[in-house]
Amino acid sequence: MSTLLALESSCDETAVAIIRMSPDEAPQILSSLITSQIQLHREYGGVVPELASRNHTTAVQPLIDTALEEAQLTIHEIDAFAATAGPGLAAALLIGHSYGKGLALAANKPFYGINHMEGHLLSPFIETADAIPPHLGLIVSGGHTMLVDVQGHGNYSLVGKTRDDAAGEAFDKVGKMLNLPYPGGPEIEKMALLGNPKAYNFPRTMLKDPHCDFSFSGLKTAVLYTLDKITDLEKELPDLCASFQQAVIDSLIKKTLRAAEHTGHTLVALSGGVSCNKALVDALAAACKKNKLTLATCPRTYSTDNAAMIAYAGCQAVMNQVDPSELTQEIHPNFPLTS
Repeated sequence: MSTLLALESSCDETAVAIIRMSPDEAPQILSSLITSQIQLHREYGGVVPELASRNHTTAVQPLIDTALEEAQLTIHEIDAFAATAGPGLAAALLIGHSYGKGLALAANKPFYGINHMEGHLLSPFIETADAIPPHLGLIVSGGHTMLVDVQGHGNYSLVGKTRDDAAGEAFDKVGKMLNLPYPGGPEIEKMALLGNPKAYNFPRTMLKDPHCDFSFSGLKTAVLYTLDKITDLEKELPDLCASFQQAVIDSLIKKTLRAAEHTGHTLVALSGGVSCNKALVDALAAACKKNKLTLATCPRTYSTDNAAMIAYAGCQAVMNQVDPSELTQEIHPNFPLTS
């Protein structure tokens, strides 16, 4: 049994987690802490990279101290270290990644540079003791929307991706158009509960195309053009939000079902920050049931950016005897999940 400490600083959350791993048991998350910067960036309507990295610098050591205290461990009892190597904002990534390497060097322990998207991809299985099963992974986050054919740990093939905006990015940009607070996704979801999802017939782009790629920029533009014709935004806001959200959900489900048929997988795993959206989870669960597919979802606690998923990905690397990263490894702001 050994312990691993992981850091995540790819965007505007500083996160630290400590995991205890054993070959025959489910990993134990001894501590998982996040310091969010949402309030700092809200007045700018989005993440300011320089502000994010500055706050990572001041937050990371106190967070490590608190995580160790929560786990009732000292830094000398940590057997391995991990940190997000990418993708993400370069200035933000540098803080957690450099800190993780520094801790590993000082302790003479192995270090693992983890792909942020692999953290999301594996997170639906974070509470299980079994090996990562073959499945179709649907990652829906602020920066990425992708379908991944997973054959096991480290064996990933890209089946589909967004050709422009990610789903979460579209939520935030439309939220900004509608004068909703940042981040727009949760605000749109709340407002959509009060609206009619059929009020506006927004486009579901590329649904008839045979591939499994996504596109949300046309949907975003359709909302913008619709806004120009609306005289009472307050009155129409719930219907706008509900109709926009439904268009995103329909696109995600249609392409996921197509990808499942294409790959032959009967297990679908949903992860990423947008997987917190209850309407998406409910609709995907219903579609999977209708098509005799099993749906695995990430625990809500680990859906948005967090270090527990990075620790779990690091844990999987250790268990599968993946070589540690070189301490000369650099960050990869555009780190691909698949080669």
